[in-house]
Amino acid sequence: MPDTLTMDALYYPFHLCHEQTLHQILKDYSPVHFLDFMALQFTPFMGATGFPDRMGDYYPELLESGRIIQGHDVSGPLSPRMVMAVNQDLADPLWRSIVHAALKDDRRFQRGLVAFSQDSQGRSSVPTDAALLAAFQQPEREFAFYTVETLQSMSRRRLPERENLIFEYGFGLIKTSAALVYSIQLCQHLGLVAVTDSPAHHQLLRRTCLRDNVDLSYACVKREGY
Repeated sequence: MPDTLTMDALYYPFHLCHEQTLHQILKDYSPVHFLDFMALQFTPFMGATGFPDRMGDYYPELLESGRIIQGHDVSGPLSPRMVMAVNQDLADPLWRSIVHAALKDDRRFQRGLVAFSQDSQGRSSVPTDAALLAAFQQPEREFAFYTVETLQSMSRRRLPERENLIFEYGFGLIKTSAALVYSIQLCQHLGLVAVTDSPAHHQLLRRTCLRDNVDLSYACVKREGY
């Protein structure tokens, strides 16, 4: 077996991770790379943004010592290569089934697509839009046809409520796939091990790699008690 301490890891698909996850990864890999926040420009007039914080903001000593490496930009419009890769995921029944199962049973996966309220300790409790989550969990969503192009076309017009639900589910699929594809491409380019603490995202990345014959090392950190 290779000595993992001589290998670099990329934490994916999020740009931040729990402190205990970070320490677990640093036991096995040195250093660990982090993506910047993905500000996806879906069309010239529509996208997804968030607070552009970085892991190094919270652990400056690890950044200074080189155990954290950050600054990997995954923002902007989707390139033609990215569009092709995302569409492959969206057309893959097994990939879609993993997403839909996680939307039904995985609270952390749900938080990536639906906002959750938090208690005084910053822990997520209940979805702020339970109706939206329930709509996402409907069986027919798993089999609905989506491509990047059809969603971009929908985004250019005002949608009634039913079509807006269709769009939001599809946009969630695209954001999920894009984050994974960026992670795969970066790992290939830099020779990194893809590491996550999200079992659903681990399954999705593994499915893409197996389907597309991508030679990539990947691992999933088990979260216990946090």
